[in-house]
Amino acid sequence: MPRIRKTDCPQSCPRESIETTQTYLHARLALKEAALAKLKPYEHRKRTRFQPSDRLLAFLEAL
Repeated sequence: MPRIRKTDCPQSCPRESIETTQTYLHARLALKEAALAKLKPYEHRKRTRFQPSDRLLAFLEAL
């Protein structure tokens, strides 16, 4: 992972230094990786065409 340069951090960056920003960057990445590890793999299914309900069609007709 590339290091953050001082020019990469905008003036509104809440961190005091580049070193602490780097720490937060790595912590967020670890959190995202942990969350992704909990997900089930995507199962590709055949696409089905949207079928609007009669109630929706009636609403749209009334517009």
